[in-house]
Amino acid sequence: MAPRLSVVVPIYNVERYLEECLDSIAAQTFEDFECVMVDDGSTDSSAAIAKVYAAKDARFRLVQQENKGLGAARNTGWRQLAEGTEYLAFVDSDDTLPPGAYQLMISTLDQTGSDFAAGNVLRFRSTGSYQSGAHVKPFRQTRLKTHVTELPPLVTDRTAWNKVYRREFFDGAGILYPEGILYEDAPVSVPLHYLARAVDVLAEHIYHWRERELDDPSITQGRTNPRGLVDRVRSMELVREWLLARPEPKFAEHLRSYDHNCLVEEIPMFFWWVPDGDKAYRELYQQHVSRLLQSIGTERIRDLRTPLRVKYQLTLGNRMDEFVALQRFHRLYRRRMRQLRARAAAAKA
Repeated sequence: MAPRLSVVVPIYNVERYLEECLDSIAAQTFEDFECVMVDDGSTDSSAAIAKVYAAKDARFRLVQQENKGLGAARNTGWRQLAEGTEYLAFVDSDDTLPPGAYQLMISTLDQTGSDFAAGNVLRFRSTGSYQSGAHVKPFRQTRLKTHVTELPPLVTDRTAWNKVYRREFFDGAGILYPEGILYEDAPVSVPLHYLARAVDVLAEHIYHWRERELDDPSITQGRTNPRGLVDRVRSMELVREWLLARPEPKFAEHLRSYDHNCLVEEIPMFFWWVPDGDKAYRELYQQHVSRLLQSIGTERIRDLRTPLRVKYQLTLGNRMDEFVALQRFHRLYRRRMRQLRARAAAAKA
């Protein structure tokens, strides 16, 4: 008989963290699962560690392939799932889960019949843990059998690993992770939010997302890494292309909602990094963000708040020196305001 849950764990050069990750899966109070570990051409001891788990626990099995990237590894894991499993989850191999995570999510799905459950996330490092800022808005409170149209902040719930999908729903959607790019989560997570009939949103922290330590030599992607910028824009474009290709009238409104979120939340994240980037990075920002803005429609910019509108106009006009000066001023202003608030709070204490 097939296990009820399949868990896919892509693995690449995470020998420092892998045992902690796999231990947290093995310790789940929901025990009826298989864990498909996909070694994506690791050059360290990660594959050897995974083989140990496969040898000692029949629920774990290892698939190995040449290095193809995270999206490809997730897709490989999905293709290797046992026939007949009811639920599907993904875990990144440097992260962990609290023991009751899958028990909570699957018992909730059993109760509601929703297409998937998504839960809150803690970030953690050696010095402690804290609420993931990326997951604050969607997961302030538990809401069962809801939808992104009823809870708009769910459009920011783009991560692959804080969810348990009903396998029939995931397979039927026919959407796999894009391969060869970073930020591959959103082109799957966002469309599935729109396709779902109902989603269970859980305020409980069901996933622990590691913040890599600054001295970790495996960290290669900085905020001003050109590939990160290019791939993040491409990730947004892939979501837009999927929405544009849907013939149903409701998806035109979904596209408008998604575009608004891109304009007011996602693209502005680039603003803070542009002053730190070199000339080549700034040129890439101007080129790729301008292309995205043109696709969304520059008329949408007129309705935005003045600071956003001005920054987009400077971007489109290729006036990057003025953009950088404005953003540096904004950065100093924000820093000064934080200092003033801290002093006011200290004075009251």
